[in-house]
Amino acid sequence: MQDKAIKLLFVFGTRPEAIKLAPLVKEFKSRRNTNVKVCVTGQHRQMLDQVLEFFGIVPDYDLNIMKPNQTLFDVTADGLKALEPVLSEFQPEIVFVQGDTTTSFVGALAAYYKKIKVAHIEAGLRSDNKYSPFPEELNRILAGHLADFHFPPTIQSVNNLHRENIHEHVHCVGNTVIDALFLGLRLVKEKGEHEYAKKFEGIKMDRRIVLITGHRRESFGEPFENICNAIKTVASQFQEVEFVYPVHLNPNVQEPVNRLLSGLSNVHLITPLDYPHFIWIMEKCNVVLTDSGGLQEEAPALGKPVLVMREVTERQEGVDAGTAKLVGTNREVIIRELTNLLSDPAAYEKMAKAVNPYGDGTACKQIADIILNKI
Repeated sequence: MQDKAIKLLFVFGTRPEAIKLAPLVKEFKSRRNTNVKVCVTGQHRQMLDQVLEFFGIVPDYDLNIMKPNQTLFDVTADGLKALEPVLSEFQPEIVFVQGDTTTSFVGALAAYYKKIKVAHIEAGLRSDNKYSPFPEELNRILAGHLADFHFPPTIQSVNNLHRENIHEHVHCVGNTVIDALFLGLRLVKEKGEHEYAKKFEGIKMDRRIVLITGHRRESFGEPFENICNAIKTVASQFQEVEFVYPVHLNPNVQEPVNRLLSGLSNVHLITPLDYPHFIWIMEKCNVVLTDSGGLQEEAPALGKPVLVMREVTERQEGVDAGTAKLVGTNREVIIRELTNLLSDPAAYEKMAKAVNPYGDGTACKQIADIILNKI
């Protein structure tokens, strides 16, 4: 351990980044001889603030770059320029970025321009298709090649980095999203679960629940129509099952979902959920149907089978382990696989009891130990 405090800066801008970095910020702040500061870009303003409040994190720097109808050009250019004075003022020894957002890439690039070391959390994920997910695939590749410390969640992610000739300071630690999930559920229980149950009063909680999320831009149009029609078919067949869908605010999602799924008594189209409400309902649900990346890691930690509505995934480990299954946006495939989980107890148990490859909730401790022993 160093005699003088090591200066660490966490840079993030979206809700998923905040969730995955919150327990790591708390871990480093609990250690001796650390000077930890948080810089948020505000790429996702409202959703970001909810997570920060829940985990009790107050940013030291808020770049607040979000503006109406912002483009990738805006986020990239504005974020890069706004980070320059922050790095000049604080002069951190390491900048932490997480995952694959434009903020992650920009944070790594800004640190590189200042010759500051970069730690990349959730490194090494690859779909090997630069346009799916877009722009995330290239963001994480670029951040990875700018980084000095790499914390991939799985051995497959380690191998992806090695394939790109990244071999030094690569540490497989699991995913911090599992740490965040366990911490978040503890905070929910401390506050009192009845406070969260109020949000779901119209839902019959004594029934089996299918939790649905869907928002990927590559699914806009016909693929979303297929998804909605599949849900409609299965919901009509399984009237005793509740289908809970927090609907993303994007009009490309709202229009087909409301047109095709409203009016079904056991389908509940609700407003987007903040993180604590979402993990509360996820713990209560039986099956997750999603196109999200993080949910492929979180849900199996709670023993929930995941059907992934994407053609490819950068989280193939879950598919290989049997905790998740790719169903794409094909109506017939979604119907078949969801029906199978709802009607075949053996098929359900096989997925529910598969070992989650994304870690055991100790990633943050491992990362802090490694960083503080290396500096």
